[in-house]
Amino acid sequence: MTSVLDALNNGLQRALTDDSRVVLLGEDILDPYGGAFKVTRGLSTVFPERVLTTPVSEAGMTGLAAGMALRGLRPIVEIMFGDFSTLAVDPLVNTAAKLRWMYNDQVSVPLVVRTPMGGRRGYGPTHSQSIEKLFLGVPGLRVVAASHFGDPGELLYRAILRQDDPLVFVEHKLLYGLQVIDAAAASDFEIERSGSAELFPAYRLTVRGAPPPTLTLATYGYMAELARQALVKLAFEREIFTELIVLTQLAPLDAAPILESASRTGRLLTIEEGTLSAGWGAEVLARCSESLGSRLAAAGRVAAIETPIPAAAGLERRTLPEVDDILREAEKIGAQPHA
Repeated sequence: MTSVLDALNNGLQRALTDDSRVVLLGEDILDPYGGAFKVTRGLSTVFPERVLTTPVSEAGMTGLAAGMALRGLRPIVEIMFGDFSTLAVDPLVNTAAKLRWMYNDQVSVPLVVRTPMGGRRGYGPTHSQSIEKLFLGVPGLRVVAASHFGDPGELLYRAILRQDDPLVFVEHKLLYGLQVIDAAAASDFEIERSGSAELFPAYRLTVRGAPPPTLTLATYGYMAELARQALVKLAFEREIFTELIVLTQLAPLDAAPILESASRTGRLLTIEEGTLSAGWGAEVLARCSESLGSRLAAAGRVAAIETPIPAAAGLERRTLPEVDDILREAEKIGAQPHA
């Protein structure tokens, strides 16, 4: 089996091998260090002229990369911690995302900014946030989140070489150590691609051999693992049968896989690690409410409480959503045990 870390590293290596226009920029990404989370390890040794270390300036490296993309390269920027992506908002949101429109489709900006988000490692309030929601809803900007379902390395490869928009690629820190799960590796659950998206698909998980589900769980990133655990516990310990929809493309949002599921179950629970207000889950629920109306009998959200994330392990656990929060909310919104 392959870890998410190795899959992402392989995706970068494939992209650098297959297209000489690919350039990788970031802080401390050169060997032997190979980046803070080692996703870039080994790459500067193989591609010394196209893996470039930068000063500590997220705005500088992102602005430079946007210019490189305009000149025909396909740059990848690694921002060491997702918290610092706020420093790249101006070149990314005010420039890169706008250029194709401003120049009437005469230019493209195939820029990928990849960055680790999320907590659960005791890094404290400025190195543990899940702030990808700040980039949702920006016209011209894609947001894609890796999970351990499917092939996250292939997902990254497609982000680099198969699309031409500026893109934020979100990697939760705890994903790196997880093993990639595909249909062949699943044991007590079934996994299949959901919806029609080819570049950035959604995945549907159900308990193997279970009755029809009465609740839809919808999530992305590392929370897909906690939702998977909850799906199994709900089935085997509480006889509540659910199906889990895991999106990879968060923006522009294609809610069709979630809508299709929720139209059958009548209940929807969104799960994210970011804070509750104005988040991804709120947008998903708004879309589903507009489309399904009274067919959506009940809905709920699981998210982090709205405080800075503490460094102390116990306080961090209380701040961020856990499996028990998913189980509690699933029962709260009215999913009944199977008769």
